[in-house]
Amino acid sequence: MPKVLFAVSEVHPLIKTGGLADFAGSLPVALQELRHDVRLVLPAYRPVLAQARAWRVVARLELPGQQASILEGALPGTRVTCWLVHAPKWFDRPGGPYTDASGHDWPDNAARYALFAHAVTRLALGQTGLNWRARVVHCNDWQTGLVPALLSREADRPATLFTIHNLAYQGLFPAAQFPALHLPAALWGHDGLEFHGQLSFIKGGLIYADRINTVSPTYAEEITTSALGYGLEGLIKHRAAHVSGILNGVDYRVWDPARDLLIIRNYSSADLAHKAANKQWLQQHCALPVQERIPLIGMVGRLVEQKGIDMLLAALPQLVQLPLQLVLLGSGARPFEDALQDWARRYPQRLSVHIGYSEELAHRIEAGSDMFLMPSRFEPCGLNQLYSLRYGTVPIVRRTGGLADTVLDASADHLKQGRATGIVFSEEGGAALLHAVRRALDLFSHPPTWRALMLAGMRQDYSWGTSARRYSALYQQAIAARR
Repeated sequence: MPKVLFAVSEVHPLIKTGGLADFAGSLPVALQELRHDVRLVLPAYRPVLAQARAWRVVARLELPGQQASILEGALPGTRVTCWLVHAPKWFDRPGGPYTDASGHDWPDNAARYALFAHAVTRLALGQTGLNWRARVVHCNDWQTGLVPALLSREADRPATLFTIHNLAYQGLFPAAQFPALHLPAALWGHDGLEFHGQLSFIKGGLIYADRINTVSPTYAEEITTSALGYGLEGLIKHRAAHVSGILNGVDYRVWDPARDLLIIRNYSSADLAHKAANKQWLQQHCALPVQERIPLIGMVGRLVEQKGIDMLLAALPQLVQLPLQLVLLGSGARPFEDALQDWARRYPQRLSVHIGYSEELAHRIEAGSDMFLMPSRFEPCGLNQLYSLRYGTVPIVRRTGGLADTVLDASADHLKQGRATGIVFSEEGGAALLHAVRRALDLFSHPPTWRALMLAGMRQDYSWGTSARRYSALYQQAIAARR
């Protein structure tokens, strides 16, 4: 099996802002179980350093315009070797990985992730004195986009794979910053890193990587359209022979109601009785009436247009008149936060809104809800619908990206075949969302049908082992393309 350098800007449990961290915290573990020699590398942010005090310095690098050291340890809870690029000027600071404490992008993000790319390139080429050289470098999102570009200049280089987790985030910076990043001049231009007069980090991955993939097959098709290609659809079509989609997996050691340590009572498809105890706790915790036969809908996620929060708000005047309860956990755009809280104050017996994030409450919403709502405008893969399936919490999703690939609509035929796993709608807007919820309520009112729908979802297997085998095959394709 080839040696794999897995380059990423965040990884759970060291630091997390979204699904990328879950991906990076799970796939390397699954690859190691397939006997890949995987080394994970990320920047040494301040919160990461706080958890890595016992890690040791194994290399010191003279990078363009900056010194850096490499710290080595194991990804917590695993045997995967993890390297941190320690450059205090760029990464050891308060705030998040990409933004300051006020939520604004760090003004020097281009320099920060260019330095990270230079360090990853040195590690990949075995130029650090660590007696380890990658055969494949697996890069993720714009923060690592410069790595395939830099490696493309090397005659004897490893193969490269670039995974797009969300094409909406491209790493765009003023062209004037390019000279300060110590990049080869030949990388600039329309057929390089230039994008409409700006510097585009993500183009480094899209142009120079041997293979490109997204985190679901449907999203791989969607990014070739003007709606979701964000101006890069022509380039992606040009490289279509090298683009594919692999669904994300789920770490069932963490997300499984039979063993979940964060929920009130464990349960499984063989014994659903204790799911009711989780619902009762959630209703009590959220100050909602404790009624078993009132359907409880959960939502967890960012409060932004991508997630369809505006559609939810458009439907709320009708939703609060229906026999249902809604529990929402998340944060995002302030107008959405304020509007949802206002609705919760007006209808406290129907709606409970929790601004922020709590891993414990997220698990308990999955376990305690009857349904889980994801009306996303686009969703490269999505994880909560996969969690919901395992928890017997029937997903209500819009037909896009990974949601379309993982949830089979409860049509009459699918129900008759025992294959239906959720409620799927296609149109954008509050009316379509409302219609989908009404369909779910109708199914919920027929307990045998609803139970069959729950059990069909719980039988689905989206474990990382399946996805890891597909990535392993993709690495071999990248190596062959490199040859």
